[in-house]
Amino acid sequence: MLTLMVMRHAKSDWDTGSPDDHGRPLSTRGVASAERMGQVLRDLEITPELVISSTAKRARATAELARVTGGWSARLILSDELYGASVAETLGVLGTHAGSHSRVMIVGHQPTWSMLVHHLTGARCAMRTATVADIELAGQDWSNVGGASGTLTTLLQPRTFMRG
Repeated sequence: MLTLMVMRHAKSDWDTGSPDDHGRPLSTRGVASAERMGQVLRDLEITPELVISSTAKRARATAELARVTGGWSARLILSDELYGASVAETLGVLGTHAGSHSRVMIVGHQPTWSMLVHHLTGARCAMRTATVADIELAGQDWSNVGGASGTLTTLLQPRTFMRG
């Protein structure tokens, strides 16, 4: 069985004057949410073996903060292909990079992430910033994951875990 963790990047800062969308950084709240989700996943013992992230600054920072703060041993791969990717392109990235890992996280963007969860599970869910959808897939091979039947087992939103 394979497990795909779909994480949307944390809240970005629209007021930084970044010259383009790709370079937009995380907001202060986004940094806190990414760090908290890293800890939550560690505490729930559902950390990924591999993290594949979009190269957009906010996605990359989300992946790095969650991984480091959560103490995950997972390797991080950055993929230009995840920025602006379709569902099919995202599945292709998984087929290319996931290898023999059984629990993989991808970090990226809306609206693709909601569409991906729906494509794999039939579930409709709000992929708000820093949300993680944990999906169990019936397949054994990432190269064929697009046709696999999946089950949304967990949907974790940072606001549930943020300390006051």
